[in-house]
Amino acid sequence: MIYILISICCSVTVAVLLKLARRYQINIIQTVTWNYLFAITLGCFFFKPQINDLLVSPAPSYIALGILLPVIFWFLAASIKHIGIVKSDIAQRLSLFIPILAAFFLFKEQMNSLKLMGLCLGFTAILLVLIKKQNSTKTSTNWLYPMIVFLGFGIIDVLFKKIAQITTIPYTTSLIIIFSIAFLVSILSILYLLIYKNEKIAFINFICGGILGVFNFGNILFYLKAHQSLAQSPSTVFAAMNIGVIILGSVIGIFMFKEKFRKINYIGLTLALASIILITLSQIYAV
Repeated sequence: MIYILISICCSVTVAVLLKLARRYQINIIQTVTWNYLFAITLGCFFFKPQINDLLVSPAPSYIALGILLPVIFWFLAASIKHIGIVKSDIAQRLSLFIPILAAFFLFKEQMNSLKLMGLCLGFTAILLVLIKKQNSTKTSTNWLYPMIVFLGFGIIDVLFKKIAQITTIPYTTSLIIIFSIAFLVSILSILYLLIYKNEKIAFINFICGGILGVFNFGNILFYLKAHQSLAQSPSTVFAAMNIGVIILGSVIGIFMFKEKFRKINYIGLTLALASIILITLSQIYAV
């Protein structure tokens, strides 16, 4: 369980760092770019991939993930900036509905009553969590950010599941290839801003990207280690990770950053936890 705990802490720390970036005027696009450089370096150090495996022609799923990862990361940062850590984390974690629906409709997996109840609760939770007072026309569009996070991470999860089925190279090598593509996409974004927007590259963003990269990679590394050490109980890892991130993220968001929640939002948070528990149980019991 120590691996799960470390992975949860790393995941929430990433959200905290993105929240603090706004306060200290850190450039998100530059920070995310260097984050992938550090993730690639750490991946090569810990996983020691074969050079020949890294030089394979990337499949379309790799390219799609390499583009989506930085783009959705930018939207996650915008979501945390506009609506806070709690709601953004919930949107990210509830994105698990998309791969579940994909498994049902695309891969013809069976849908049981627990899973159906979990999906219904989760959809309700999203609506309740994102409700906020409309003080101005500016705030009325804030729901777009978590919705894009929800859809984006759901699609990313489906693509990762597809890549997990590739057996010609190790899964960890696939991660490094995907991070490399994401780094290239991010570099192109920086060059565009540098040339057309006269945006300067700051060393502080490189430092922040390094810190972000360490925790982002740590989240993945210890999540994989948790699955290895609890190979017979994948649902335990899944449940502990998702519930743990929502709880810890909520505590930090509410008490550290004083994020405002209405009663209806707390009901949504409770339903989100119940939804994840039901979906996890549905993987064990067919009712």
